[in-house]
Amino acid sequence: MPPRLRFRFLVPLIVFVLVLGAGAGWLVREQSLSLATGDVMDASGPTVVRVLATTCEGTGQAAGVLLPDGIVLTAASAIREPVSVGVLTADGRVRRANVLGADANGIAVLKLTSRLDNPTAALAPNLPDADADRAIIGYTSDGDQFVQQAGTANQPRRLAEILGAGSLGAPLFDKRGRLIGLVTGDTVAQSKVIGLDDLGGPYAGSGTRFTPEPVGTCPARGPQQTVKPDLAVANTPTAGEVQQSLGEYLDTLNRHDFAAMQKTYSDRLERLSNAAVDATKHGTSYAFGAVVTEVSAAGDDDANARMKFVVLFSQDNPGARGQTCSRLDIRYHLVREEGRLRIDNATSMAPQDSSCDTD
Repeated sequence: MPPRLRFRFLVPLIVFVLVLGAGAGWLVREQSLSLATGDVMDASGPTVVRVLATTCEGTGQAAGVLLPDGIVLTAASAIREPVSVGVLTADGRVRRANVLGADANGIAVLKLTSRLDNPTAALAPNLPDADADRAIIGYTSDGDQFVQQAGTANQPRRLAEILGAGSLGAPLFDKRGRLIGLVTGDTVAQSKVIGLDDLGGPYAGSGTRFTPEPVGTCPARGPQQTVKPDLAVANTPTAGEVQQSLGEYLDTLNRHDFAAMQKTYSDRLERLSNAAVDATKHGTSYAFGAVVTEVSAAGDDDANARMKFVVLFSQDNPGARGQTCSRLDIRYHLVREEGRLRIDNATSMAPQDSSCDTD
């Protein structure tokens, strides 16, 4: 090839190679900063828990992350002046927890009262690149776990677009599922991400940067969202009515509206009880995780049903025996009055010492 043609040929070739190389470098960087939410959920979903509590001042509901030695980090706004605290894993196990304290960033530190063999989160050795994708794992108000892209440190997504009221305390993870932050705040609208530097040593049990949280002494209540028991039976018309009636009973229990609770009883049972008696029995109770496991017809228009659920309460509650959490398994007889099913009788099917700390 003549020299003049050779030069004309080489210049575009060199430019092409340089552009191709730059493009390949950009692609490699983009891939290194990207994140697959499914991979993060697989790696870290089992380490993210729900925190449910009866409190005097807190919301009573948050997400949290499980660390070694039974430590759980969550949002302090959920557990202010706690009376009883439970930790619910994604696979349905429940453990009681004590509140060790909270820090100025709004991070609360819990300690499980018994062993839980779930995987624990690993802290990232350092923060990812400011342009790297991040993922957040939390829970819906119905208790379903979810994962969402959280944007990057340079371009974060608004937390209010991602989280509901029950997901303060949700952890952030890098592409490998390593813990890099926690969402705190009094409300989702006011929430913020507390970064890796404040998620380390002091929460392992030996630090002193958090302040003990005062134990509540009020007639505490838990979260106030509507309760709808799950059905582990065929969704027949009778099962649907049972679900509605028992859900209303649990709603009035959680709201501590004991006058309204009387309206879920049959006329016979209402004559044997009153709102003051129910207040004495359930004045610090909060029920969650309800599942209707059996439904059958009884007579022409009545029904029998069995429901399992978990209850948090004060250890000073009548019959608490020093516990703050129990698993209940109750068989109900419901009779039809005024066109609806009402509770006429309830019999416990579980041992009285059915603690939350056993699976």
